[in-house]
Amino acid sequence: MNFPENLKYTEDHEWVKLEGNIGTIGVTDHAQGELGDIVYIDIPEPDATVNAGDSFGTIEAVKTVAEMYAPVSGKLVEVNSILNDAPETVNSDPYGEGWIVKIELSNPAELDNLMDATTYKAKLGH
Repeated sequence: MNFPENLKYTEDHEWVKLEGNIGTIGVTDHAQGELGDIVYIDIPEPDATVNAGDSFGTIEAVKTVAEMYAPVSGKLVEVNSILNDAPETVNSDPYGEGWIVKIELSNPAELDNLMDATTYKAKLGH
């Protein structure tokens, strides 16, 4: 299992990568593995505002549907359009091409509430 050091992680198995004031968000390798084959992702259009901890969409796999929770607050500025036709990209590349949304952070200090890779890995017992 992969735990990139440059990301921050949530208790709900989302990750965020900060570039300037933009946070790229996806689900972790652990989450995609638990979900199984992902078949559909439902997320709002850009310009929607989200608050940290609130659901920003759902991810549907063959065996279940799960809520995705925003690790940070802000405005959705981009949605990964690749996932419309190839949601399984989240399974094959959860930290790369399988990213889900980009959010312009309204409160960067919220990143301090997230786990680093070492803490997340320990939480999972790895």
